[in-house]
Amino acid sequence: MKIIDGRKRADEILAGLKKEIKDKNLRPGLGIILVGAEPSSCLYVKVKETAAKKIGVRVRKQILSGQAPESEILEVIESFNRDAQIDGILVQLPLPKEIPTDKIIRSIEPNKDVDGFLPESRFDSPFIAAIWQALKVSGENLKGKKILALVKSDIFGQRLTGFLSRKGLCCDYTICQKPQDCPAALKIADIVITALGQPGFINAAMVNDGAVLIDGGTTRQGDKTIGDIDAESVSRKAKWLAPSPGGVGPITVALLLRNVVLACPLGAGRKRAAGVK
Repeated sequence: MKIIDGRKRADEILAGLKKEIKDKNLRPGLGIILVGAEPSSCLYVKVKETAAKKIGVRVRKQILSGQAPESEILEVIESFNRDAQIDGILVQLPLPKEIPTDKIIRSIEPNKDVDGFLPESRFDSPFIAAIWQALKVSGENLKGKKILALVKSDIFGQRLTGFLSRKGLCCDYTICQKPQDCPAALKIADIVITALGQPGFINAAMVNDGAVLIDGGTTRQGDKTIGDIDAESVSRKAKWLAPSPGGVGPITVALLLRNVVLACPLGAGRKRAAGVK
C-alpha cells in the first residue's frame, strides 16, 4: 500500500502561496473566532494560525468563553465583516451545543466565507477540495471508477458529490452510522472517502482489493488523532491510503489559506477606502 503524503502536498501549496503573497505585495488577513477551550479546537486553531503566519497571512484571533452568548459571537463576526484588514473569517467548529451554528455561519459576509460554508460563497470547501487534491496525488486514473463516500451529513454528502461531478467524476454517498449499513457498496468501491468520525471503522475485510482510500475522519483520543480507517489492517488490500492524521488534514489547512489569499484582492477596495497600506 502506498501512502498519500498530505503534508508534502500542503507544503507545496503553502510555498506557492508564500511566493504569491510576496510577488504581488499582498497583505491578506484572517480573522479567527474560537469559542471555549476544547482541546481539539484549540489545537486546530494553533495549526492554522502557525501555517498562516509562516506564509505571511496576518491573523487576528478572538477567543471567547465557552459560556459566551450568541450575541457576543455575532458581534465579533460583524466587526470582522466590517474590518477592511480581514479578508477571511474562520469560526472554529464545533461550537457549544446551545449556540445555533447555522445562524452563526450565515452571519459571515459571503466574500469572507473562506470555509465555503455558505451556498453563495465564492470559495470551495477546503476540506472537499483537499479530498480532491489527495485523489490527484495518487496519480490514478479516476474516470469511470466507483466512488463511495461514507459521511454523517447529508448536506456534506451532496456538496462532495456535486464537487466531484464538476471534476467529471461520479460519486455515490451513504449516510453510514453502523458497519452493517454499507458492506455491499464498500466491497465494490474503487475509491472510498470517509468523513464519519468513527475511529478504525474501516478494515481490510470491508474494502475492495486495490482500492484507493481517503480518510477524512478525525477523532481525538487523548493526545492522538485517530482516523476512520484502520491503516494497518487495510495495508494488506488497499493500493493507496490518505491517512488520518497526515493526509487530508494538512491539505485542508493549506487550501483554507489559499482561499484567504484569493479573497485578498476582493478586499483591496475596502482597504484603500480605509487607508490601509
